[in-house]
This record gives sequence, C-alpha cells and structure tokens, in this order.
Amino acid sequence: MKKVVGVRFKPAGKIYDFDCGAFVLHRGDYVIVETEKGLGFGTVVMPPVPREDRPSNKPLKKMFRLASEADFHQREKNLELEKTAHTYCLKCIKEIGLKMNLFSVESTFDASRLTFFFTSEGRVDFRKLVKMLVKEFHIRIEMRQVGVRNQAKMCGGIGRCGLEICCAAFIEKFEPISIRMAKEQNLSLNPTKISGQCGRLMCCLTYENKTYQSLKEKFPKIGKTITTPSGKGKVIGHNVICNRITVRLENNTEIEAELNHIQAEAEKNKNA
Repeated sequence: MKKVVGVRFKPAGKIYDFDCGAFVLHRGDYVIVETEKGLGFGTVVMPPVPREDRPSNKPLKKMFRLASEADFHQREKNLELEKTAHTYCLKCIKEIGLKMNLFSVESTFDASRLTFFFTSEGRVDFRKLVKMLVKEFHIRIEMRQVGVRNQAKMCGGIGRCGLEICCAAFIEKFEPISIRMAKEQNLSLNPTKISGQCGRLMCCLTYENKTYQSLKEKFPKIGKTITTPSGKGKVIGHNVICNRITVRLENNTEIEAELNHIQAEAEKNKNA
C-alpha cells in the first residue's frame, strides 16, 4: 500500500506531500526528499497515511532517505554560505547603487543554487549584480522580488499582541483583507492600530470577521428608526459582543439598549 507523508521545508511554510515508500516515519523526523530543484532537507509534520486518504492529481515525488549526520553538517555549511552571500550581496548592491531591499538568501541542499529575496517599489535591473555574484560564488544565481507580506513571513517578528506574527507562526496562505473587516468589528480605523509589521492590514482581522457578520444579521441596520422602551430613535452603533445597540432618540439623547429589549418592543408594537 502506498503511503503519503507531509513534509515542510520552512517553519509555517507550505506542506508538501511525498511518497514515503517503506520508511517508518513520525512527526518531527528529518528527511531528505526529491524536489524539482534536487534533494531537499525537510521535517515530517504529517505522519504517513494511505494515499487514498489524501488523494492528489499530481504524481508524488519520493522520499529519498532519513537525514544522516552528514546531512546536518551539509545544512550547517549551507547556512554559512547563505550568511556569506547575504553580506557580499549587500556590499554589491551598495556599490552599484540599486534601490532594492535584500532580506534573505536561501541555498539549495546541494549548494548548487542561491536564491536572493528582495523587495523594491519598482522593477530592478539586477543583471550586473547577478554577474558579480556568479563570479564570486561560481554557482547558479536566482533573484526573486516578493511583496512586503512575504517579507514579514520569511523574516518573522513580534506582533502588537506580544506574540509571534501569525504569518511566520502558522499561516500557510495569505487571505484577502479589507478595511471593511475592521469596520464590521468596530475597530479603530487608525492605520497604525490595524496594520501589521509589513505595513498592510493585519491578518488577524479575518479570524472573527465571519462571526461578526453572522451576529450582526439580527441587529437593525445603522440609520434605521426603531422603537425603544425610552421612545423612538435612530440606530447609530452596534456593540456585537455585549449584544447592545446605541440609539439617538428624537430629543438627541443617546442611549444604549439591549438587543432583546428592542426586539421585544418591536414584537409588542407589531401585535398592538
């Protein structure tokens, strides 16, 4: 019976399925697998299951072997190469005068290719930079321009909540986020309070958005005229968590009323 194992190459990175063959694997094992770019060093995050339980339309690459001591030494050598390449590339960028922000360098497991990740406001002509890097390291060089959200995910950091930022901790795929989500949750629209380290809207705005939308379905819309125990007034705000509504009465007095009291008043008027 063919079995599939889930392997991750980076913390909070995408999980890739591999054919584990006859290997007996457990969560946390380090393995060497076949990838499109050659052999890769990864960690088992989903133990083997029958292929029928995780069907895939794509043919699966095979797991090569369990990682050995020599593989760990190779990984350490790769990390040193990445540090050296990062320092040298920064020096070259300054020398050429390119407007780009280099933030990470990654090496393939066999050290046959270096990928340089950077952000920039526009397109960058890095042909001269690539020539300098090839001349220095004598391996294949790849330059990859990414967005600021990807930069935050790769670099990591601490969020305003005091915890590790979500994208670096567990988010595998970015979801669309809009300012409307902040409005739905009655949050401050001050950009400094709802923006993450990347400068974009915080990913956590999506977590409770559907719950707020569901709870608000039973609330009267903002601007609607309703009858309260204190008289008629216009709805000017919702407090979804406390199940209360802010109403401006006809005498310009603002009150906060329980939603169930408003609903009971509406039912009483309907039956009157």
